[in-house]
Amino acid sequence: MEFNFNELMFFLAPAGALLALLFAALQAKSVFKFSEGTDKMKEIAKSVREGAGAFLKRQYTGVAVFFGIMVVVLGVMSFFGLLNVFTPFAFLTGGLFSGTAGFLGMKIATSANARTAQAASEGLNKGLRVAFASGSVMGFIVVGLGLFDLSVWYFLLKYVFFPIDGVNIVDANAQIAQIAPVMLTFGIGASSMALFARVGGGVFTKAADVGADLVGKVEAGIPEDDPRNPAVIADNVGDNVGDVAGMGADLYESYVISIVATLALAVPAFFSGGEIVGPGPVAAAAVPLVLAAVGVLVSIIGTFFVRTGEDASQKSLLKALRKGSYVASGLVVAAAFPVVWFLLGQEFIGVYFAILSGLVAGVLISTFTEYYTSDTYKPTQKLSESSQMGAGPILINGLSLGMLSTVAPVVIVGISVMVSFFAAGGSLDFSEGLFGGSFAQGLYGVGLSAVAMLSTLGITLASDAYGPVADNAGGIAEMAEMDPKVRERTDALDSLGNTTAATGKGFAIGSAGLAALTLIVAYIERVRDIIAEGIDKAGLTAEAVAAAAQAEMDKIMNLQITNPQVLIGLLIGAVLPFLFSALTMKAVGRAAQSIVVEVRRQFKEIKGLMEGKAKADYKACVDLCTKSAQKEMVPPAVIVVVVPVVVGLLLGVSGVVGMLAGSLAAGFIMAIMMANAGGAWDNAKKYIEAGNLGGKGSDAHKAAVVGDTVGDPFKDTSGPGLNVLIKLLSIVSIVFAGLIIAFSQFMHGFFN
Repeated sequence: MEFNFNELMFFLAPAGALLALLFAALQAKSVFKFSEGTDKMKEIAKSVREGAGAFLKRQYTGVAVFFGIMVVVLGVMSFFGLLNVFTPFAFLTGGLFSGTAGFLGMKIATSANARTAQAASEGLNKGLRVAFASGSVMGFIVVGLGLFDLSVWYFLLKYVFFPIDGVNIVDANAQIAQIAPVMLTFGIGASSMALFARVGGGVFTKAADVGADLVGKVEAGIPEDDPRNPAVIADNVGDNVGDVAGMGADLYESYVISIVATLALAVPAFFSGGEIVGPGPVAAAAVPLVLAAVGVLVSIIGTFFVRTGEDASQKSLLKALRKGSYVASGLVVAAAFPVVWFLLGQEFIGVYFAILSGLVAGVLISTFTEYYTSDTYKPTQKLSESSQMGAGPILINGLSLGMLSTVAPVVIVGISVMVSFFAAGGSLDFSEGLFGGSFAQGLYGVGLSAVAMLSTLGITLASDAYGPVADNAGGIAEMAEMDPKVRERTDALDSLGNTTAATGKGFAIGSAGLAALTLIVAYIERVRDIIAEGIDKAGLTAEAVAAAAQAEMDKIMNLQITNPQVLIGLLIGAVLPFLFSALTMKAVGRAAQSIVVEVRRQFKEIKGLMEGKAKADYKACVDLCTKSAQKEMVPPAVIVVVVPVVVGLLLGVSGVVGMLAGSLAAGFIMAIMMANAGGAWDNAKKYIEAGNLGGKGSDAHKAAVVGDTVGDPFKDTSGPGLNVLIKLLSIVSIVFAGLIIAFSQFMHGFFN
């Protein structure tokens, strides 16, 4: 079998996947070399590990039922020709790999918490190394499994299901045009798993956190992570199932979808009317995969720059983590130029600047998120001061801060989109149609900017996933009654983890926005492909088929804002993030109420608990959180899957495009507001707990705890869930496009 240069480049993707998984295995091995500490530390860590395992087991059992139903639905659609036959199987693999990434990340996190506490007793840098190594396992497993899943399907489709003879350039590019639409439907499995992980994990962790804080800190006046608090183990479990498994599944989805969407956009950009444009879609499709493979290597290099001194402040700790990320980003900047030069050629070197715009946008969004959420800057410090006036003012000011913080990311993403579009050769000349010539090339550039933003995901997610490990380590240090110096060190790591978690959420939201934008474009292109596939091509040239497809498309799609279908779809899409947030916030509220009742009951009925003479029933709170999470994650999942289909059947493909645009605009802005307001409330509380404004136990502290209880579901349940919402709506729309088009064509013929 012969290969040309462009085809050989695709083999870098599985090589990158294996490299990422090998590095993750080595990092896991390095974590397990450290001691778990005393018997008491091991016992506490075991309780957290068992609780997290029990939750995931029950969650995956429930998810398996949903996946079984969806496989049947997708199978029936493929039987009637409304979907390609590979989608049901790809749906399963996407969910399986996404779930595996979350499961393995959680396993290493729950094994690293006691080891981090023990390492911190020997030095701050040692504690950082253990926590960051465990976070690296999560980061590189997500990247490795994502690239592996894509590679397996690409090579199966290319060499088994759609093979061609020889290396004829035109045939090879036509083959990509067959493969890309098929791969576009693969993301539904990963998206579905991400939704369950985000919503289920978010409800669990915040119910436990809110319940533990309200009764423990505010009512009983005992410290955080006090072993007398019955919800303390559930709180530690929640950190892992929400912030590790949930975040991993979320970014796995963004990572895979951004690559696949860009690969699909390479076809209309560089293959028109059966003729190759510029370097052709094979070369253009290789760019996102090669960029992802390069990102694996530079992320590994970046991890070796994460080191700090023993008496480090939060600023120097943050600098240590940033150093690794900046090194990785700088290496991507250097490596992307030859990738574009050799694959696309000098004529399309502007694509390199589209890649740069995505990298810069990611850094800027993280920077502004840090500014609005870190207690080292004025916004959060001012928010802390408002707590002196009571809970009302801190709630009002927190909401104001969150709303104000949306401006900069929206402007940054807007500028990035325009820079990417024009740098890639885009033009606002619509004479060649929505996907003709330079316009399609500009959209391809926008897709690449999303891929670039996520190219260093290995180290970016490592910096985020290490936070829950450090948080758990602090809890174990408190419950195991270790030297206060250990808690000081773990608190320093945990405080940094709050900042990296907030910036990580900003990064996740930004990448979700760009990915959702490319998916809307991919949906319209998918509609055109389905229509073209249904045209009788006997005796027609490629140009005639394209013209006939466009004429048919014009009958069922009108994207003018004055079209009632588009306008109604826009309003429905805009309200969906509010409905989704209402359901998830209410879910946390109900679950938290059950924890509050249980904790109060135990304080009242277990004699000697408050005096430390009796042991709390931790398992009861873990079970309550688990049952609540399983029950509450169903309604949001049903809405996300059902609404795009219903809108499509009632309003046609034009209404679906309006819905996707409305959900992207409202969901993106609302996710930023909720994540940043929640992060600011959390750090405002920690700023007071550090000894400012009266310190722990003061009236200001109690008011800040109330703010934090509102902010918890904002930043860890509803806000992150919106990332998945805006992407999954698009993926579901793409998967069910065949059904919607068939119905729209039937109705058009019926009324005309």
